[in-house]
Amino acid sequence: MKLSIKLRKILIPLLVLFAFLLGYMLKPTPQELSTGEQLASPLEAGETEPTIWTCSMHPQIRLPEPGQCPICFMDLVPVKGEDLGEEHPRRLTMSEAAKELAEIQTAAVVRKRVVKSIRMVGKIDYDESRVFHLASWVPGRIDRLYYNFTGARVDRGAPMVYIYSPELLSSQEEYLQALKMREQLRGSADALSKEMAEATLKSAEEKLRLAGISPAQIAEIKERGTTDDHMTIHSPIGGTVIEKNGFEGMYVKTGTRIYSIADLSLVWALLEAYESDLVWIRHGQEIEFRAEAYPGETFKGRIVFVDPFLNEKTRTVGVRVEVPNLQGRLKPGMFIRAQLKANLSEEGEDRPLVIPATAPLITGKRAVVYVEVPEMERPTYEGRIVQLGPRAGDYYVVKSGLRQGERVVVEGNFKIDSALQIEAKPSMMSPQGGGPAPVHQHGGTQTTPTKKVEEVKTEVFEVPDRFKTELGPVFSTYFKVQQGLSQDRLKDAQEGAKQAVNALDAVDMELLKGVAHTAWMRQYKALKKAGGEVAVAEDIAAARSGFASLSESLIATARKFGPGGKEAVLRFHCSMAFEGQGADWLQNRPETENPYFGKAMFKCGKLTETLSSGPGEEGEGEGRHE
Repeated sequence: MKLSIKLRKILIPLLVLFAFLLGYMLKPTPQELSTGEQLASPLEAGETEPTIWTCSMHPQIRLPEPGQCPICFMDLVPVKGEDLGEEHPRRLTMSEAAKELAEIQTAAVVRKRVVKSIRMVGKIDYDESRVFHLASWVPGRIDRLYYNFTGARVDRGAPMVYIYSPELLSSQEEYLQALKMREQLRGSADALSKEMAEATLKSAEEKLRLAGISPAQIAEIKERGTTDDHMTIHSPIGGTVIEKNGFEGMYVKTGTRIYSIADLSLVWALLEAYESDLVWIRHGQEIEFRAEAYPGETFKGRIVFVDPFLNEKTRTVGVRVEVPNLQGRLKPGMFIRAQLKANLSEEGEDRPLVIPATAPLITGKRAVVYVEVPEMERPTYEGRIVQLGPRAGDYYVVKSGLRQGERVVVEGNFKIDSALQIEAKPSMMSPQGGGPAPVHQHGGTQTTPTKKVEEVKTEVFEVPDRFKTELGPVFSTYFKVQQGLSQDRLKDAQEGAKQAVNALDAVDMELLKGVAHTAWMRQYKALKKAGGEVAVAEDIAAARSGFASLSESLIATARKFGPGGKEAVLRFHCSMAFEGQGADWLQNRPETENPYFGKAMFKCGKLTETLSSGPGEEGEGEGRHE
């Protein structure tokens, strides 16, 4: 019994092991897989687009394998091939989640009558066609003026001037004689004499009329039967006296203006319209305006004339509006503010194609809109350059580039444009696409530099060779600071700064005289202050800030007194330092060693100038450009 129990304990593990080995041996080999099974894996792999590796700083770099950017040496980041959109460079495809996150909203391109509200300013003035100038028709003397002040209200036919004129006597006498002759020949059988008498009478009447005598006054002379050397001039219209040029006792000639009378029952509103609004302004449009004298009250008029000329000083065009003024409330000279609500198209014309005003991204003369591409699996938007017409309130008129029914992005278009810029695709600011988005480039390969022209002329001093020799340790210790910061070693940089300060103190300032001595003292103080800041810096950021001042002062020293020592002195520049403000530094080696970014962007920068090529070298050396 005990033996069978022990035997079972041994057999069970052996059976399990045997079953495992049998299953392993019966497993099919890759060669035994069916054709469908063999193709399954490649097909599934093919469903995923190949990954492209690009640089976040230089999106034009696209490589099939991971590595470093050949420009800035930063690690490349993966981008799926389907996101690159090579087939449609102006398109951007995103997920539904990304669309919601970007808060993208679209609106349809439609045809509709849009209303443009145009505001203008101006003033009330006389209607020039309703202004009458009362003048003397005969030479004489003013004996009486019936209205002695401007602003007086006169009625049509009211007496205005009582004038003495001797010339009236002969005209009246001629008229009276013609009347008598006609009366004498009334019973005569001589038809020819009657006809001549009638013609003479008409000629005399016409002469009186041309002298300014009204038909009523002629009838009065006929009834009176005697001549009169005085004549009353009556107002031809009802209105307001706006000018009084004569006075009693004044001698006048034929045509002398005595009064000006204006009919103010209809006035003009003279407005100024900007040239950009002229497309909306047409003859016959109704316009509303308000006068400061009547707050809250609106007056209406109709445009009757638009000036054919532009005022070059104000860049405006005059617009004349006819306004009824039966109650005389509108006074010439009043300032007014007008508003015209205009339609771009008249009745019967085609309605214009419009988009919301938030849809276009306008830069200079170009306007870019992002159109939603229909029937796509994922939200896709395509950039398109359009030609815009005038703006009408919350809409822009579209002249070309869009079709009715398309949907344009009205919110989130800046985010789409930014995404296209990052991918180096055509966008608002880069219509051709490609090229790096930022201006700055990083040096990884050597190119030939061009010497920078200094904006401020630097004064150069002739100094003894011994002084230049004593400056050598200053430059040598400075290079230690530069190399320490480029390797992110703060202690090495601080030690170099202390040595640089000591080297400064060792320079014999008595070697310089006059203006050169004064200039060196200024440089000495600036160098020592900046070197001290680096030496006591609490962290590497503070050390780099002090190093920028130290570099600036040492570059000026090299220009004024010449670079000391026998080492090469090369000037470099990084435009990305200090949040894009840029900074310079000096090196004794031609390969870029950026002290402002250290190992993070070690090769960022360019060689801009060779101050000293060192012993046994000629020319300016080599450098790289941004």
